[in-house]
Amino acid sequence: QVTLSESGGGSVKAGGSLRVSCTASPYTSSGYSLSNYCMAWFRQAPGKEREGVAAIDSDGSSSYADPVKGRFTISKDNAGKTLYLQMNSLKPEDTAMYYCAADTWSCTGATIAAMTSDDFGYWGQGTQVTVSS
Repeated sequence: QVTLSESGGGSVKAGGSLRVSCTASPYTSSGYSLSNYCMAWFRQAPGKEREGVAAIDSDGSSSYADPVKGRFTISKDNAGKTLYLQMNSLKPEDTAMYYCAADTWSCTGATIAAMTSDDFGYWGQGTQVTVSS
């Protein structure tokens, strides 16, 4: 059983930056690290559905939702234990609870635009990001 835990959220003014992190523990019983998994960030604002923000596949290729392209960067460490989301030029509409997600498929060739919450079986508890104008 994989446990995901986010950290790094907070409050920032528009135009500012934040980096949220997601740490996975332990490695899977199969011996794979999360470097072999599809990993992603989703967010959910009050009254709205959860939406995909960015995803990174087992080869390190990434994809982004249109609203965050050019501003957000998803990355992971070489050990596959920590997932990051660097968020720059933040806007008030980025305010949401941010969740990391993982699953055992590699998602090679897939993009976050085509992914839904149902594609991921492991979730963190979320970290709040608030951007004020």
